[in-house]
Amino acid sequence: MSVNELYTKYTRVWIPDPDDVWKAAEITRDYKEGEAALHLKLEDETPLEYPVGPKSNPLPFLRNPDILVGENDLTALSYLHEPAVLHNLRVRFLESNHIYTYCGIVLVAINPYEQLQIYGEEVINAYTGQNMGDMDPHIFAVAEEAYKQMARDERNQSIIVSGESGAGKTVSAKYAMRFFATVGGSANDTNVEEKVLASSPIMEAIGNAKTTRNDNSSRFGKYIQIGFSRRYHIIGANMRTYLLEKSRVVFQAEDERNYHIFYQLCASASLPEFRELGLTSAEEFTFTSLGENIFIEGVNDADDFIKTREAFTLLGIKESSQSSIFKVIASILHLGNIEICSERDGESCHISRDDVHLQHFCRLLGVEQQQMEHWLCHRKLATASETYVKNMSSKQASNARDALAKHIYAHMFDWIVEHINMSLQTSSKQHSFIGVLDIYGFETFEVNSFEQFCINYANEKLQQQFNSHVFKLEQEEYMKEQIPWTLIDFYDNQPCIDLIEARLGILDLLDEECKVPKGTDQNWAQKLYKQHSSSAHFQKPRMSNVSFIIIHFADKVEYQCEGFLEKNRDTVYEEQINILKASQFQLVADLFHDKNDVSSSKSSRVNVRAAKSTPKAPNREHRKTVGHQFRSSLHLLMETLNATTPHYVRCIKPNDDKEAFSFDSRRAVQQLRACGVLETIRISAAGYPSRWTYPDFFSRYRVLLKKSDMMSADKKLVCKNLLETLIKEPDMYQFGKTKIFFRAGQVAYLEKIRADKFRSACIKIQKTVRGWLQRVRYRKIRKSAITLQRYGRGYLARRYAEFLRLSRAALICQKQYRMVRDRRAFLRVRQAVVTIQAYTRGMFTRRIYWEFLMHHKAMIIQKSVRGWLQRKKFRRARAAAIIIQCAYRRRLAKRRLQQLKIEARSAQHLKKLNTGMENKIVQLQRKMDDQSKELKSQNEQLQQVNSTLGSEVNKLQKQLEQARGQQGGGGQLTSLQEELERLREELQEASAHNKKLEEEHSTEKQELQQRVEELQRENTLLKTEKEEMNQIIIQLSKSSEADGGSVSQKEVTLQKEMDQERQRYQNLLKEFSRLEQRYDNLKEEVSLNKFHPGHRRNPSNQSSLESDSNYPSISTSEVGDTEDSIQLVEEMGVEKAAMDISLFMKLQKRVRELETERKRLQASVDKMEELAKRKGSESRSPTSEMETADLAYDSLKRQELETENKKLKNDLNELRKTISERASQNNSSNELQDGYNLLLSQLKAANEELDARKEEVLILRTQIVSTAEQREKNNHIESENVPELNSKEPVDKEEAVKAYHGLTESKKLLEAQLQTQSRQHKDELEALHTQIELLRNDIEKKQEILNYMSSLSPEAKVEYSVQQEITRLTNDNLDLKELVEKLEKNERKLKKQLRIYMKKVQELEASMAAAQSSRSKPELSRQVTVQRKEKDFEGMLEYNKEDEALLLKALITDMRPSTVSATVPCLPAYVLFMCIRHADYINDDQKVEALLTSTINSIKKVLKKNNEDFDTASFWLANTSRLLHCLKQYSGDEAFMTQNTSKQNEHCLKNFDLAEYRQVLSDLSIQIYQQLIKVAEGIIQPMIVSAMLESESIPSLAGVKPMGYRNRSSSMDTDAGGPSSYTLEALIRQLGQFHGIMRDHGLDPEIAGQVVRQLFHCINAISLNNLLLRKDVCSWSTGMQLRYNTSQMEEWLRANNLYQSNAAATLEPIIQAAQLLQVKKKTTQDAEAICSLCTSLTTQQIVKILNLYTPLNEFEERVTVSFIRTIQNSLQDRNDPPQLLLDTKQTFPVLFPYTPSALSLETLHIPASLGLDFLVRV
Repeated sequence: MSVNELYTKYTRVWIPDPDDVWKAAEITRDYKEGEAALHLKLEDETPLEYPVGPKSNPLPFLRNPDILVGENDLTALSYLHEPAVLHNLRVRFLESNHIYTYCGIVLVAINPYEQLQIYGEEVINAYTGQNMGDMDPHIFAVAEEAYKQMARDERNQSIIVSGESGAGKTVSAKYAMRFFATVGGSANDTNVEEKVLASSPIMEAIGNAKTTRNDNSSRFGKYIQIGFSRRYHIIGANMRTYLLEKSRVVFQAEDERNYHIFYQLCASASLPEFRELGLTSAEEFTFTSLGENIFIEGVNDADDFIKTREAFTLLGIKESSQSSIFKVIASILHLGNIEICSERDGESCHISRDDVHLQHFCRLLGVEQQQMEHWLCHRKLATASETYVKNMSSKQASNARDALAKHIYAHMFDWIVEHINMSLQTSSKQHSFIGVLDIYGFETFEVNSFEQFCINYANEKLQQQFNSHVFKLEQEEYMKEQIPWTLIDFYDNQPCIDLIEARLGILDLLDEECKVPKGTDQNWAQKLYKQHSSSAHFQKPRMSNVSFIIIHFADKVEYQCEGFLEKNRDTVYEEQINILKASQFQLVADLFHDKNDVSSSKSSRVNVRAAKSTPKAPNREHRKTVGHQFRSSLHLLMETLNATTPHYVRCIKPNDDKEAFSFDSRRAVQQLRACGVLETIRISAAGYPSRWTYPDFFSRYRVLLKKSDMMSADKKLVCKNLLETLIKEPDMYQFGKTKIFFRAGQVAYLEKIRADKFRSACIKIQKTVRGWLQRVRYRKIRKSAITLQRYGRGYLARRYAEFLRLSRAALICQKQYRMVRDRRAFLRVRQAVVTIQAYTRGMFTRRIYWEFLMHHKAMIIQKSVRGWLQRKKFRRARAAAIIIQCAYRRRLAKRRLQQLKIEARSAQHLKKLNTGMENKIVQLQRKMDDQSKELKSQNEQLQQVNSTLGSEVNKLQKQLEQARGQQGGGGQLTSLQEELERLREELQEASAHNKKLEEEHSTEKQELQQRVEELQRENTLLKTEKEEMNQIIIQLSKSSEADGGSVSQKEVTLQKEMDQERQRYQNLLKEFSRLEQRYDNLKEEVSLNKFHPGHRRNPSNQSSLESDSNYPSISTSEVGDTEDSIQLVEEMGVEKAAMDISLFMKLQKRVRELETERKRLQASVDKMEELAKRKGSESRSPTSEMETADLAYDSLKRQELETENKKLKNDLNELRKTISERASQNNSSNELQDGYNLLLSQLKAANEELDARKEEVLILRTQIVSTAEQREKNNHIESENVPELNSKEPVDKEEAVKAYHGLTESKKLLEAQLQTQSRQHKDELEALHTQIELLRNDIEKKQEILNYMSSLSPEAKVEYSVQQEITRLTNDNLDLKELVEKLEKNERKLKKQLRIYMKKVQELEASMAAAQSSRSKPELSRQVTVQRKEKDFEGMLEYNKEDEALLLKALITDMRPSTVSATVPCLPAYVLFMCIRHADYINDDQKVEALLTSTINSIKKVLKKNNEDFDTASFWLANTSRLLHCLKQYSGDEAFMTQNTSKQNEHCLKNFDLAEYRQVLSDLSIQIYQQLIKVAEGIIQPMIVSAMLESESIPSLAGVKPMGYRNRSSSMDTDAGGPSSYTLEALIRQLGQFHGIMRDHGLDPEIAGQVVRQLFHCINAISLNNLLLRKDVCSWSTGMQLRYNTSQMEEWLRANNLYQSNAAATLEPIIQAAQLLQVKKKTTQDAEAICSLCTSLTTQQIVKILNLYTPLNEFEERVTVSFIRTIQNSLQDRNDPPQLLLDTKQTFPVLFPYTPSALSLETLHIPASLGLDFLVRV
């Protein structure tokens, strides 16, 4: 391709710039080859003529198309050169905030100087298992590549992290180790990965320091080998260090610090354990205050020291060793503060004995102060014959002191590294390792010394290794694609390395000069000039004789020779070392002993020292120079690296001011040249750097093909034909096996042709469209002109016609005006004449009126005077007449009074008055006669009773006398009297007890009345509050729409809290299962840990008559109550029966009290029977007089009680009449009449119940008497053979005693009945009074409601009546529900009681049969029972205990889901529950416990064995949840029985409460659910990215961009159908398969919906995370594809009725991300729309997607930085979480809703194929 074709108009180029290194420009005129200048235009529109020369100034570099700017891989750029690389890095760093970029095999990392949220565990999970080119560049991608190649190739790996100070090497190495620790965590409890990470804070404390370029600069190099086992778990680690900067211990430049550990220790000096160190602030110590700034902004040294100590402890370094380390560090600080005083002669010096720091130094190191004081100021010179002690000057002593400090710190550093390696070592065999090399980059300063020389020497070696590795990879790629390989020339720095390390090289000459006694830096420099002046890489400065220049691969560096020899020697005097070796502290002594000595001392465990110091041979270790040591360790490192597969990370420092996201191009270019990135570019550019696969090339450039060429099926042949047409030079490209290789610039040329094609097409389209637009415009103009003409002419005609109309109107107006004017003048004159006439006539009329008025007033005055005179005369005459009348009438009245007094004294008057009184007296007399008759009849009855009792007493006395006479002694009389006395006492006790009971009853009655009153008051208050709350609710309902948002927010908050709580519990359960699994893995031969929870057993052997039993049985009284209540409900109807349920319950309570009284009587009868048994053999004596008196008293008391009972009945009848009268009077209130009828029916039922109880008492008494008679008769028959005095008398005695006992019992029974009736009637009266009050209140309330409604408007009346009706219906509904629940409860209790009775009858029959038979046969009895029950299968299965293993083996262990696929879903669960039911039925708690425990453990074993099988997990999740639902459904709890049929309620468990096992099964279900999710996610996870982001669901929509080196990574499996073969249809098909399996297994739809929701969350999280980490998929076409894919997923949810499971809501983030990729991103309105649209995305995610957005064509535009800033400002108020990626491991809390089964157990059929023949149907 010629220059004329490339450098044409509009082509963009790069030109050099002194400030920005490279500046962009655009060619304004085509360049002809040979021209002297190139016409350019800068970006600010400034014209420029760029001179061009063939040698001095070549043509400028061409710029890449905009579509290639911002690429992840620099090798994907078409034009590979320095400005293109720099610009791409700058755009990615500043505009997209991407700090990582690939450059071939190198990861370029730019330090952002800001904490980024891209290193969390979710990011590690996202990069785990991914190919290196699939995701955005990241340190984790390099670490994953190393880990994957180690596992695949079984070859050790190395990650080489390099860069200058402050570039972020240490951080990058730390994150790489964190990745390995997370991915390759140890398989046991050694926590090696934690120890590896814990070594970082220790090494940073002792090896890092603040410099002018970096606050945490590593001042040493380290290589960490992380060892892995055969399963690639971390088992250990090892660390090697290189070239610690010891000079920093004694010297720091301005604004720099010493090592962090010194400042950390000083900051913690106030702690009690460090007070003995004698430390103060770091400002007071020389070695820590030379930099003049002891603080680092944002760093707390005390907190860092705590982390350092924790790391020491984690690595197993004892507290004593830590204390010794801190003593050594403190001693170094004290050593620096020792003041050396010079003597007068200047050749000697001394140290004051009172020097505090010297004392601290010697005390902390355990050495003799005198010796140390001496040898700090003196030195020993040894000759061949003798040894001299020489004084040192103060400067020499200071240098020696500093050398000692450096030596101590270096040895302590090595000791710590050695012990860290010891703690990281493992006894297991290391299979492979990954090494992480964190080493200094190329350095060049204004003054470069020995340290920079060694650092640059190491970088030369690393660069050589890097170049050879890059070249080797290039060669392998070419050979793999079968492309002819030609040698590519690359820079070889072996001559420079030979200059340094070869024989007589710089290091050899330096070591040789160090051996010379009088060697100096100047002499060494002269030797260098003489030896290497001819070398191409060595130069001598012009202006200096004590420096030299080495031309390194990166740059020229001038080194100052001063200090080289001293630093290389690292001189430390032997005497000082010997003093330290003799330290009292073992650790200090071990630091300076030789390795052989240390090993021997360790083996013997005894530290032997000489009594006095003896001369020793010179230590060879101290004579080895630093350069020699460094060269040896570097050769060892290179051997290790060459034996591994290297991975390179080059860290770039963007600026020297440590500003966040600030890019200095000059500093960046300098580092790019030094780190080898540009060399990689150069090697790539020398060959075929651009590579395209055939399908991608065809998809991208098919627009350049003809239609006939596109019809061919062979895409490879089509591409070849196209390239032969477009590119004429065959050397510019090569066809590989799977790719097309292009020379540099060819892709840009193809892009230019493609753009020209598009441009010409656009021009043609524009031409056509513009012509059409112009024609349309012309037609519009012509049509408009015609229209205007028509309207103009019409307007003129209309205007003329208007003129004619106006002229005619003017004439008419003139005529009318003149007529009106004349008429108005005439009317005005006429009005004036009329007015004058009116006023004149009025004046005359008023004069006549005044004259008439005066005459009228005179007449009125005359009339008034004449009237007054006549009235005065009349009053005088009337007064005289009245006086005369009064005198006469008084006289007549006196006469009448005298006559009346005479009549009053006569008798006739009295007779008239007494006529009414006689009638009253007659009535009273009749009443007295009636009362006397009644009294007489009562007296007669009393006399009859008395005579009867008297005759009985006489008869008994006669019998008593006869008995006395017959016996002659009176022994029987005495016994009978004693018995009588005892019975009398018992009677008195009984009466006292009755009185006490009556008192207690009255007290309890009063308390109950008070309680009822309180409850009524509370009820009133509650009703008032209810009305108020109703009003409030009505008011709130009006404003509920406004507050709906807050309420919904609260509901959402509560729901989230509940989900979080459930999630916390399930996480704990998950952790428990994980620990259990871990325990099983450690002990594989031990069986599963069995869970033996206690189960609560209900007592089933208690009598049904014991009402206080804990067992839910029911007494016969409750049975009666229930029957009465049922009958009452049937008679009255449910609606009426619910009106006064409280009174009904009181009557039931009263019936229970009667039942209690009956039990007490039964107990008394039993007691009397026992007494009769004891006295049965004794003779009975006749009753005495005292007994007769008792009988008389009892009869009188009985009569009184009967009288009281009659009175109570009369009162009750009167009360009933009163209620009926009131009810008849209030006929308007139908509810009152209904309440009265209901009350009467309830009383009637209660009376019937009372009569039934009386009959039961009488029947019981009859049975007792008959039993007693039978026993007496038997006793009498047995005693006939005994000789007696008289055979007739004992019979009479027995009859008398029997009669007496019968009367006594009858008396007690009647007393009890009367007391019971009295109490009952009292309760009835109270209930009736209560009912009356309730009805009265109800009437008052209804009257109030009526009054209130009368004042309302019609609309309000309707609303209020509806509300009242709703309230009434609600209350009625609640009452009915309560009544139904109680009836059902009573029904269940009756059924349970009946079963218990049946069971007892069966047991009794079995025991009787066993007693009758000669030998017991339990099998036979069981068979009899089973045979009886076989007629009606009750849904139970019986098995023997020895068959339990067979049962579990058939149902669980050997069960395959396909075996029972054609049967009832969850068949094993039903069979197991039917077995549990039978164990419960036979009351065998051990069998229940053993079966449930074995079932749970067997399920766990099956799941552990098939832990990767979705089918098994789904099957057992369905069965476990169904078994849990069965335990709930048939538990007998009311809450779980609402949906049961009557038959299912009969199948409830009888004896056991398995609530604890329900909890265990619930936990097991959660564990199975979590395993199911894990298996399903493992299956679909490889499919998600390919199906959602990469597959073309909409064909020919996705664009293709050029690929870089990373897309051809060696870790990719391009031959096999990898992840790219998965499509959306495959993913949906897999989800459908999951759902079908769960549906076939009978899993509850709610649980299946939760599984789908969790899987959709996984799909969303993985898709969004990959979208956020991949630049290549953040485009408009991907957004379209993604939106289509998500809609297909939603459609699948709707098709399977899963949309209500909230699974679609989990896709909201990825849907919004797809919409974000599609919307416009230019204006402020677009930003506001994005903010309102992306509510489910965080601010970081939105900004990240906008930064990643990549146009696939040059016609699309990138998102500007200003637009992204606008988005950030708009979203700054959001409280989003800090993490960028979604947590793919997040699990929603699972909820198992209760879903009862409609299947009846008795209808279940068990297939014969299951082999369960040993089960017996019961």
